[in-house]
Amino acid sequence: MGCVIEKLFKELCALTKNIATMANNQVNQRLQNLMDSLGYRFADISLPQLALTHRSFNSKNNYERLEFLGDSLLGMIIAEALYQRYPEHKEGILTRMRATLVRQESLVIIARQLQLSNYLILGAGERKGGGRQRASILADTVEALIGAIYLDSGDIYIVRKCVLSWYGDLIDSVSEQKVLKDAKSRLQEWLQAKQLGLPSYELLETQGNAPDQVFIVQCQVNVPDFPTIVQSGESRRIAEQKTAELMISQLNEFFNDK
Repeated sequence: MGCVIEKLFKELCALTKNIATMANNQVNQRLQNLMDSLGYRFADISLPQLALTHRSFNSKNNYERLEFLGDSLLGMIIAEALYQRYPEHKEGILTRMRATLVRQESLVIIARQLQLSNYLILGAGERKGGGRQRASILADTVEALIGAIYLDSGDIYIVRKCVLSWYGDLIDSVSEQKVLKDAKSRLQEWLQAKQLGLPSYELLETQGNAPDQVFIVQCQVNVPDFPTIVQSGESRRIAEQKTAELMISQLNEFFNDK
């Protein structure tokens, strides 16, 4: 009986070891895939792991400090790139162009190109709540990875090369017409051009607890028989911008049909 138990114990230990080895191999393969997407090979593997870790998984050791560092680096890199590529633009225009390129919406585009949602390390609740596609998390992770690359390489030129490769044509295609006015400004000008007054925004509801709240906002315009638009976002500003963007689209359809 003792021999049987000993044999079973050895088999269990071997199975456990094999499972652990397979798990480690999967993690390593995922990191290799990520580094291929990033265009950078980390010497310290703990840095990209930290950059992908949300506070819902670990409240103490997560990407927030790396995000802080990456945010500053990103602003400087984009500012320099715009300064070099648009010598004819004045400071005010360059500032708005930079704001467009470093805002959450642009970072989400990059995160999706890099397929970062596949690598996020989230707590169970955040995973179930759709955290892998949450815009704020994706944007934060891009900035955290920038910070991680800088700490790992210690070379701002390497970081710049990575960041500009991620942005690709976004910097070259940024135009004054696209960046000077956000959706709310464009909606306001659209309405004023038709002498329809100003839009109004109202916060209807705030769901969840900080920092993972969802804001639900409605937008109304002074157009007879036109419905209100309701959208949600990770911040009130984002929700308002989304309502304005949808409102512009539907107003164009409404007036074109008449």
